Formats: sequence, structure tokens, C-alpha cells
Amino acid sequence: MTDARFEDGREKPLNLGAQDADELQVLSALIQDAIFPITEMTWQARQRRFGLLLNRFRWEEGARGQTAPERVQSILVVDNVMSVASQGVDRAETDMILSVLSATFEAGDDGAGDIVFTLAGDGAIRLRVEAIEMTLKDVTRPYVAPSKKAPKHPE
Repeated sequence: MTDARFEDGREKPLNLGAQDADELQVLSALIQDAIFPITEMTWQARQRRFGLLLNRFRWEEGARGQTAPERVQSILVVDNVMSVASQGVDRAETDMILSVLSATFEAGDDGAGDIVFTLAGDGAIRLRVEAIEMTLKDVTRPYVAPSKKAPKHPE
């Protein structure tokens, strides 16, 4: 029996979860430079669930340089959300496109805290959570990035 190789995962959609700050950093790296229309953001208060439909850059493929830069639509879901606040995000501007720079966790008491999505242009979304429970799932096949270029990845 042979070990799985990274190449064996090509074309397989991501379906990852995060339940602590370290795992959240992995998801943050995968959603860096993801874009989404403001209309594709939702908070279901009764279910305590926040969701985004993202067009994320496939960093896991772009790093290899073997294919044209690709994007894929992904659903990002955060559970255990007690409240949502934003800065620099005007929900009335329905044609606004937002870009994710990072997702971080600011710990509070007993595993609770805030998940903060930092957006390009000084925007932010803050989710007060009881505990980290986030999933990222690709929901379409990858497509060539319209710009045909990879975003600049910070060093």
C-alpha cells in the first residue's frame, strides 16, 4: 500500500472544518483574497449560523503553477454565532463586492470569543461565537480566474 500524494487530491473539492484557532488559520489562508457580493452573506439568528458564498482563489492549485489560476465557489459556514457586527459594510449597497483578507480569532472566556473577518478597504465582520465551529466546502467545479492572474500573496 502506498501513501496518498498531494497530487492525488487534484480536482477534489475542499470540505474542511475548524474547531480551534490553529485550524481557523488554515481556513483563513484558503479564503484569503476570496470575493463575494454583499448579497451572499447571511446570518440565521435562530440557528445561530452565519454563512458566506465565496469565490475563492484556489491557493492549493495556484502554488504549483501547473495550471492557469483558478477560483471556485465555496460555502463558508460559522455555527454557534451569538451576534454579528460589521464595520465599513453597507448592506444597502447591494452591488458591493467584498474581499476577504483574513479570518482571526480573539479568545474570550471558556472557548468563546470573536471571529473577525478583515476585509479589503478597511471593512470587517465580527462574529461573537460560543465556540469555534467553521466549515469551508467547495460547491462548484474550479474555473479559470477571470483575471487569469493570481492575487499577490503576502510573504
